Amino acid sequence: MLNTQTARILSRYKSWADNVLFDATGALPPDEVVKVRQTLFKTMIGTLNHNYVVDLIWKAHLERKEHGFTARNVVVHADLDDLRRAQQDLNAWFERWADAQTDASLAEELSFAFISGERSTMSRGAMFMHLVNHASYHRGWVCEMFFDVPAKPPTTDLPVFLKTHPESGFARASHEAHDSNDQAQA
Repeated sequence: MLNTQTARILSRYKSWADNVLFDATGALPPDEVVKVRQTLFKTMIGTLNHNYVVDLIWKAHLERKEHGFTARNVVVHADLDDLRRAQQDLNAWFERWADAQTDASLAEELSFAFISGERSTMSRGAMFMHLVNHASYHRGWVCEMFFDVPAKPPTTDLPVFLKTHPESGFARASHEAHDSNDQAQA
C-alpha cells in the first residue's frame, strides 16, 4: 500500500506544510488565532491542537502504546509558539519513524482502539497515510478561517512542496516519467 520512499516524502511534506501554516498563523494578529468562530474546534488554535492530539494518538498506535486521550478536542498547548514547538518535535519523530520503516513494517497490521473504544486493525502504512491526510484536511479548516480575518491563507499543497523540495526525488521521478512518455509518443 505505502512504500518507504512515499512514507519519507509524506513525513517531510507534513513537517513543511505544518511549518508554513504556523508561520502564517503566527503572522496574524494574536487575537485572531484565539477568536471563537463557527467551526467544530472553535478557534484556529483549537483546530491546530486537534491536529496535534490526533498525531499523538496515531503515534501511540504506531508504537503499540496507550495514548491516554478520551477526546480529540483537547487544547494541550494554548500558546501558539508552544504548540508549534511541540508539533515540530512530533513531526521530527514522524520523519525519523518513516526513515526507519521497511516495506514489510509498513504493511504490518496493528490492532488499536478508537477514542470511542471501538477496536480496529490497520497497517502501519495506512495509519501513517491517515494522519498525513487528516492534518492536511484540518490545515484546510484553519486556512478557511483566514478569510474571516481577512487575510490570505498560505499554500500548503503537496505539489508546491515537491516543486520547492526537488531533493525529495519524487518530483524529479515524475518529470522523468513524463519525459519518457513524451519521447515514446514522438
